[in-house]
This record gives sequence, structure tokens and C-alpha cells, in this order.
Amino acid sequence: MVEESSQDQKGATVVTDESQAAPLRARRTIRRLPPTLSGDDADQSRRSYSAGGGQTARQGEGPSRSTAALDRIKTFRVEFGPSRKDILSFTNQLAVMVRAGISLQDTLDAIAQQQEKQKFRAIINDLKNRIESGQSFSQALAEHPQVFSNLYINMVAAAEISGSLSDMLQKLAEYLDLEAETRSQIKSAMVYPIIIATMAVSVTIFLLCFVLPRFTAIFAGKEHLLPRPTVILLAGSAFLRHYWLFILPGIGAAIWGFWYFINTEAGRFWWDKTKLVLPLIKTLCRNLYITRSLHTMGVLTRAGVPILNTISITAQISGNVLYKAMWLAVYEEVRQGKKIASSLFQSSLMPSNVVQMIRSGEDSGTLSDVLRDISSYYARELKTIIKTVTSMIEPAMIVAMGVLVGFIAMSIILPIFKMSNLVMSK
Repeated sequence: MVEESSQDQKGATVVTDESQAAPLRARRTIRRLPPTLSGDDADQSRRSYSAGGGQTARQGEGPSRSTAALDRIKTFRVEFGPSRKDILSFTNQLAVMVRAGISLQDTLDAIAQQQEKQKFRAIINDLKNRIESGQSFSQALAEHPQVFSNLYINMVAAAEISGSLSDMLQKLAEYLDLEAETRSQIKSAMVYPIIIATMAVSVTIFLLCFVLPRFTAIFAGKEHLLPRPTVILLAGSAFLRHYWLFILPGIGAAIWGFWYFINTEAGRFWWDKTKLVLPLIKTLCRNLYITRSLHTMGVLTRAGVPILNTISITAQISGNVLYKAMWLAVYEEVRQGKKIASSLFQSSLMPSNVVQMIRSGEDSGTLSDVLRDISSYYARELKTIIKTVTSMIEPAMIVAMGVLVGFIAMSIILPIFKMSNLVMSK
């Protein structure tokens, strides 16, 4: 047994032997309790106090847990991968900072710190880490094919070879900007027809389900006197009102079935072929595919990308399986030593005057300039066609809506006039 003694500040002896210190602490604890409590009661009081303290602590943890849960709810958000707009903004910032002389690693680090989307920030940080580990920028980009296209990666690789990364990034930004502008024009052209179509369907449903049933009592017992349009309209109204629970899932299933079908190989071929034969859509789609293909080829050839890689990338971004098959056939023939123009002459998807200009560019060694001029011309034509198609669709939709509403109104009014004439004749 070890016994040590020392003196405190008042000179009292302090015993550190555990056999004597433990009973001494127990007696001091009992003395601090109320005098009416015995030793057993003191033990029970201490247990109750401890239990109460534990309960108080747990109650104190409640608000903190609630606050943490609220913070998690407030910070919770659903994020998708980077959009085209994010890639365009990233490329613009990259081009400006690299041209200013900032190192690529510092540029990526600065862009990542400003990025609000967590997924895209992680991708940019991964690019920086791969470059610091010894990979080239194009190799780092190739690790994220779902974000950066083959065109993007190949143009960066060509810029690394030529030592003109900042200029190439600027060309990339201009290319992405033009693609975004074209896509925006097409979407804008479809907004008005979609609004008109939605209004037409909504008005029709309202008339059939809420207005027409009020006239049913008037027509009761006189069905043999009703004209054929009114009979068809009443049958359609009854069908909508009684089977709407089946109609809504049926419409959803039809939309899903169509979407699933056009994503199959056969369905995609049928849909892409249909877009090239529809009266109002075919010219717009042809100009869109030609503009996209030739603009991509012009950008890649000016960047110094090998011609086979250029044609392969053009096939992938063409946007139509028929044009993709055309460019893949051109790829095989060019790989065998033939020229691009001679391969395109065999296809009806490319206008003959365009093929002739491409042949002139190949013969004169100015293919990239010719492709740029052709794509610029078709880009202007595409804008004109979008305006023309929009101006034709708008009145057509308005007329269709007027005819539909007029048919419903006349189907209601005609039997009323007919019955009024019968009453007057009697």
C-alpha cells in the first residue's frame, strides 16, 4: 500500500492513500446533503439527481439535433451534371485566364472555388489533380467523357501540340456559343405553337367536361333530332367525364411508349427519317444538320486535328442517324485514300453545290476556309428558315384552334335552333 502526504496552502495534511481518501470523499458528499436524509436516502437522491441530469442533457440535445436536421434540409439540393451553359462558362473563363498568363493549375483552382455546383467543382478539382500528377490537359479531359465531348478533347489535344491553348479555347467557346444560340432559336420557335396547342386542348376539355353537360338535360329525349356533330360531341363528353381515370394514364403511357420507341435503333431511324420528309420541318432539319456538320469540320481542320478524327467526330455530333451513317461511309472511303467530295457525291443528303465547293477547297488546299464559309451561309439560312416556319405555324395553330372551338359552339347551337323551329312550326 502506497501512502503519500502533502500540505495544502493552509498547511493541512492531504492524504493521498486511496483506501483512506475514498471514505473521506463519501463522508464529505453525505455532509453536503440535507440533514434529514440518511445514507441510503442520499444514495437514492444522488441516483435521482443523476437521472434528472441525464434527462436534462437529453432535452438539451433535442434542439441541437433539430437545428442540425433543419440545416441539412436547407442545404439539401438535387444536382445534375454540368449543363452546356456550365461548359461554355468554364471554357470562357479558362480561355481568358490562360491568355492572361495564369498557369493551368491555378486557373482550374480559381474556377473550382467560384463554381456553385458541387459535382462540377469535383470534376474541375479532379482535372487539376490529374494535371499535377503528370497528365496532359486533354488526357485529364478524356477521363470525363460524359462531360467533355470528343470534339472538345481533340481540339485541346491539337492545341497542346501546336502550343496555342488560349486561342483554341477561345475557338471552342465561340463554337459552343454558336451551338447554344442555334439550339435556343429552335426552342424559341417551338414555344408559341406549344402554348397555342396547350390552350386549344385546355379549352376543348373545359367545354366538353363543364359546359356541354349543362345542355344534356335540354337534349334529353330528343336524341333522334340531334345532328351528327352534336351526337359525336355528346359521346366524346360522356367518354371524357366517365373514363378520365383511364385516359390520363393512357396518355402518359403513350408518351412514354413513343419516347421509348424513338430511343431504340429502329425507332431512332424512323424518327430521324421522318424529320427529313415532313413538309415544314424537313428544310429546317436539313439546314441544321448541314450547318452543325460543316461548322464542326471547319473548326477541327483549322485546329489541326487529323482529317480522319475530324470526320469521325463530325459523324458523332451530326444529330441524325442518316447523316451519321453518311459521314461514317465518308470516313471509310477517306481512310482508303479517296477525297471527301467524291464520297459525298454518292449521298443525297448533301446538296450538290455544297459538295462542289468542298471539292474546290480540297483541290486548292483551303478546305477549312471553305467549310467555314459554307457553315456561315447555312447558319444564316437556318435563322431565316426558323423565322419562316414560325410565321407559318402561328396562323395555322390559331386557325386550327378557331375551327375546333367553332365546331363545338355550332354543335351546341344547331340543335337548339332546330328544336326552336320545331316548336314554332307547331
